[in-house]
Amino acid sequence: MVRTVVESKTKTALLGFDQPFCVIGERINPTGRKKLAAELEAGDFSTVEKDALAQVMAGANILDINAGVVYNSNPNPNETEPPLMTAIINLVQGLVDVPLCIDSSVPAALEAGLQAAEGRPLLNSVTGEEERLEFVLPLVKKYNVPVVAISNDDTGISEDPDVRFAVAKKIVERAADFGIPAYDIVVDPLVMPIGAMATAGNQVFTLVRRLREELGVNTTCGASNISFGLPNRHGINNAFLPMAMGAGMTSAIMNPVALPVTQTKIMEKKAEIEAAGIILPADIDDETFVTLFGLGSTLPRPGKEMEAIRAANLLTNNDPHGGTWIAFNKPAGAAGGDLGGRGGRRGGRRRG
Repeated sequence: MVRTVVESKTKTALLGFDQPFCVIGERINPTGRKKLAAELEAGDFSTVEKDALAQVMAGANILDINAGVVYNSNPNPNETEPPLMTAIINLVQGLVDVPLCIDSSVPAALEAGLQAAEGRPLLNSVTGEEERLEFVLPLVKKYNVPVVAISNDDTGISEDPDVRFAVAKKIVERAADFGIPAYDIVVDPLVMPIGAMATAGNQVFTLVRRLREELGVNTTCGASNISFGLPNRHGINNAFLPMAMGAGMTSAIMNPVALPVTQTKIMEKKAEIEAAGIILPADIDDETFVTLFGLGSTLPRPGKEMEAIRAANLLTNNDPHGGTWIAFNKPAGAAGGDLGGRGGRRGGRRRG
């Protein structure tokens, strides 16, 4: 059975057709997050700390680490990103025990991350582009780590699923030339937005089945891409993830956390209630209020996508006796699991 092994110093995450779906938390990434980018340039890692803890509490099995900040003071990422990647990895490894996914388009940052990470991290990523293949695959071999293979090449991203499959096959074959086994290749078949391409969902499901049956590889995706630009994105994501799992997808890069209700939202709702003539108790606290009126929570908690994944694991017999589903549905604070008490399986990086 195909299994991709990703390890921290003390814990193991397995990607496999006979394993529970693997959630790769995406939040430690400054792309599109101006506040986080500014914090990182200033040497402030407080949001990184919060995101790391919240994602593991919500059920993330692996944390993606992306240090892609373009500094105002120095716009050259080849100089700024490698030390920042090292600093973030060292910080996160001191907070949580889950394995890491090192995510960068900067070659030096990938190697800096590999040197800093304990255990056996997942490398993100290689594509079918010749320059990328020639740099990343030797790194994968040198450090004996698994790698995410994205199904685009020098011609760009094709809308034809057969072309994307051919790119994935090319990467698997080139990896084999370096002695890298197929079980260490995690293919991202590229999820297109359903709002822009009506066949995007069916394309991915078909591609994932082919990748499993013909190449024998595990798969991942940026889960929220499917709902980009559409209303009620969580509703679409909640349907997409179990369907992708049913097709054979074994992991996703996603946000496992439902973000807290903001003070602005709370005040707006209170004003609406008061306008309706409803008198609230003077001593009602915010958490009681948002729970009572179905707004969510003032604290980070597992998102609805995590609920869909947990249910799908149960229905596919990847949650024996329903223990994880039962724990997930216990009162708040009991669902996310522990933060890693440094007591799991040990596994130092295995080098080739």
